[in-house]
Amino acid sequence: MKDQPVVKPYGSEAGKKAEVEQMFDRIAPRYDLLNRVLSLGIDVWWRKRAIAYLQTAQPAEILDVATGTADVAIQMAKILKPQRIVGIDIANQMLELGRGKIAALGLSDLITLETGDSERLRFEDGSFDAVTVAFGVRNFENLEKGLSEMNRVLRSGGRVVILEFSKPHVFPIKQLYNAYFKYVLPLIGRLTSRDMRAYTYLFESVQAFPEGNQFTEILTKTGFQNPICERLTLGICSIYSATKR
Repeated sequence: MKDQPVVKPYGSEAGKKAEVEQMFDRIAPRYDLLNRVLSLGIDVWWRKRAIAYLQTAQPAEILDVATGTADVAIQMAKILKPQRIVGIDIANQMLELGRGKIAALGLSDLITLETGDSERLRFEDGSFDAVTVAFGVRNFENLEKGLSEMNRVLRSGGRVVILEFSKPHVFPIKQLYNAYFKYVLPLIGRLTSRDMRAYTYLFESVQAFPEGNQFTEILTKTGFQNPICERLTLGICSIYSATKR
């Protein structure tokens, strides 16, 4: 498998991880609003569909990697009723907004948010029944290292569920998608968040991400078994799920 190109938000001499942290801290105040507007609200359904992959297993302890403002953590708390959810992210401004949402919903005893690096998780081996990531794996500086760490902290038989943007391949959806992500979305992002590069990076990072079979092969390589991919909304988004050996 060929090495994937490294795509960074700002193209500075800083590493990808540092740039991603800077980008999300900058757009944090408008992040939730932009998610709803730019996806026409479909992102809420995408998240619920991903969480449904865990309903049969009923995990008691869940790690939500790249939790952002805790949208997935909050929905899992409501739908799955676990005993504990830990959300980690490298962007502190996103976490602060997430903590506010969690407190307002009275979920602070159930959900804990903390600063954390997906490639160096502080948790012991086999700490969680499930690990989730929503729209975060394409931002990893070292994808395989991050996935290997997620595998390490999973208990045997535990499940990983990853939600990520993908690329439609059917005409004319492919052409409309590319035009929207490449031209319209960055303009809206610049007008609302004052950071056009953040939304230009979104398009570029999706183009570079190893989707579909390429990604399920990486899941297998990093210790997972029986990986599956479900494409949603004409291929705009995909859910990947696998279990720990």
